[in-house]
Amino acid sequence: MPRFVVYDLAVEAAVTLRPLLEVINRRDPDLGRQVRRAASSVPLCLHEGSQRTGRDRLHLHRVAAGSAAEARTVLALASAWGYVTVQDAAPAHALLDRVVAIL
Repeated sequence: MPRFVVYDLAVEAAVTLRPLLEVINRRDPDLGRQVRRAASSVPLCLHEGSQRTGRDRLHLHRVAAGSAAEARTVLALASAWGYVTVQDAAPAHALLDRVVAIL
């Protein structure tokens, strides 16, 4: 696959989310599943979209952006409920912000 910066950022965000996911899972397994699904959806949709054309590609990029936004919201909730600190979530949040901005 050719270099696709937003895809690389999405995978990097997933790597950054991994330790947070472990903490969230211990406190709230449902929220943990939610962030795992959302964060996984981003690179999956981007990669699938890279193989499509026209509105099909645009649709998958929109789904990826929505999933990245959903993952950001999960991080905000996890911080609000005291599962993770805002500081611990900041690197993943920043990467997801970049993904959404690019898309």
